[in-house]
Amino acid sequence: MIAPSGVVAVGANHILEREILYTTPGNHTWQCPGGVTSVSVVAIGGGGGGMYYNVNTSGDTWAMSGGGGGALAWVNDMEVTPGATYSIRVGYGGQTGAYSSGSTDGGYTYFEGGSWIIAYGGNAGRYNTTLSAATYYVNPTRGTARGGGLGGVNYISSNSGYGPTGGGGAGGYSGQGGRGRDDGATRGDSGTGGGGGGGGASGYSGTVDHVSGGGGGVGVYGEGSSGSSNTYGRGFGGSGGSYGGSPGSGTGNNNLTTKGGNFGGGGGGSSTAYWGTGGDGAPGALRLIYRVTGLDTDLTFPSTDTGVRKQQTVV
Repeated sequence: MIAPSGVVAVGANHILEREILYTTPGNHTWQCPGGVTSVSVVAIGGGGGGMYYNVNTSGDTWAMSGGGGGALAWVNDMEVTPGATYSIRVGYGGQTGAYSSGSTDGGYTYFEGGSWIIAYGGNAGRYNTTLSAATYYVNPTRGTARGGGLGGVNYISSNSGYGPTGGGGAGGYSGQGGRGRDDGATRGDSGTGGGGGGGGASGYSGTVDHVSGGGGGVGVYGEGSSGSSNTYGRGFGGSGGSYGGSPGSGTGNNNLTTKGGNFGGGGGGSSTAYWGTGGDGAPGALRLIYRVTGLDTDLTFPSTDTGVRKQQTVV
């Protein structure tokens, strides 16, 4: 079999599979190539930014929560038209912020204006407030199968005494991201269905009850193992995603890195600016994979032949 122009055969009876991975936050467009009539898409929303209390004292243990994890959505065999141009947006990661001014939500990620598929970003961290989970939507008239997972939220033990919560993990392919936890638990909650693990309280001497880690992100290459957490506050990535930032062991004002993991992990919280200014959420991502009409390879989420293609474009 001879490969169509511009497409590389991957081996006997296999082929011509291509993908575009969008990781730069903001607006993009995709023009459907000739011979392509359907695509499979996964979208991950940006993680929310964590909150910190804007005073410079070392002993505060306020419940400044980490940001929520971004949701994940996927759809298979979504019909597209060769030559048509489609809109894509990749969500920004939310920014950490002080109690006085507020942190920011993670941005949403969509294909074709959000009317086809959209994964919402995680909510911003707040003081002593349980966050709502980031959701997703896939148009029921699009594609042959669809699914996704909610973003991880937080669990607050008390408004003070146990410190801030970690960031939520990004949503999985068939389950929710793990909850961020404070020092009422030994670590953040694990994700399910390939979701990222939630961040937890620092286990380092001196920083316990003062700072918590970032939530784990989720990868775009199909469902894999769910992320867990460790006793030092780091939420591990699910499905090949990156881990969140783990609070360090130093003394005050040491630029503790508690950001969320790629893609979609929520940033960790901090009880005061003395222990760092919280963590930013990680940006989202969108990946589409497709094959030329008439080829027999099945490319379907959550996990059928969804690994990196031989021809990959990153935007």
